[in-house]
Amino acid sequence: MIPDSVEHTVRQQAGLEITESRAVHGGSINSAAMVMAKNQKYFLKWNHHAPDQFFEKEAEGLQALRDANHSIIVPRIITTGNADTGCAFLLMEYVETGRSGDSFQFGTELANLHNNHSDQFGFHSDNFIGSLYQSNKWHSSWADFYYTERLQPQLKMAIDTGKMDRSMYKHLEMLASRLDELLPPAKPSLIHGDLWSGNYLFNSGGQAVLIDPAVYYGHPEMDLAFSTMFGGFSNEFYRGYESVSQLAPNFKERIPIYNLYPLLVHVNLFGGAYTSQAASVLRKYK
Repeated sequence: MIPDSVEHTVRQQAGLEITESRAVHGGSINSAAMVMAKNQKYFLKWNHHAPDQFFEKEAEGLQALRDANHSIIVPRIITTGNADTGCAFLLMEYVETGRSGDSFQFGTELANLHNNHSDQFGFHSDNFIGSLYQSNKWHSSWADFYYTERLQPQLKMAIDTGKMDRSMYKHLEMLASRLDELLPPAKPSLIHGDLWSGNYLFNSGGQAVLIDPAVYYGHPEMDLAFSTMFGGFSNEFYRGYESVSQLAPNFKERIPIYNLYPLLVHVNLFGGAYTSQAASVLRKYK
């Protein structure tokens, strides 16, 4: 099941001989397995068609989260391999999952994560959201960053591939001209960047664990808006967050603006109903 080239590279780079493996869920993009080596469990995922540095960028994001000041658990990276090793992969600490956890505490700790700041919006390197490239060039303005590095590239891709109509450009330009007015000011905060219900779990001790990030220094409300897209976050989670960091008034009215980015990402990855949803948000600005 596990490609020979992956086993070989793991043995060479980490000194681990895989003795057992069991397929587990690895998302819609990658294959994944729980593997045993030296009587210890690890999580391994791989992809024969991953973009260059795909898993290296994920590992970099996980390490940035691990290094930040908060107490959410982030799995430890063991090693990665790029396509030139035969098959791109990521080997990391295995987390034993539990049935439930402390959502209030998770909310407080996400707020603590967001209290890790930078002087500008962006990140020191580009990365990926899903399998799509994500540019993280530094900007002093959130509105400039959000339009230039997030909304405009995704809409251009959607139009260039025929998934959305070119008329959507004028709506995006109108939205861009109002972003400073519509979104409250915030310090650039370290955010997960892809915080939906599939990218966190509770371990066997009930503690929250973050996985599959698309990190950058952005507006903290981006994570909270993203968390509403597919459910999976309880009211206790949001109460926990606001016990540490109070949201500016009318946050719910801003959610469609923040979630326009993940919607456009889903348009480019999957098409379908996401296209009409994204167009509906954009058409409000004219």
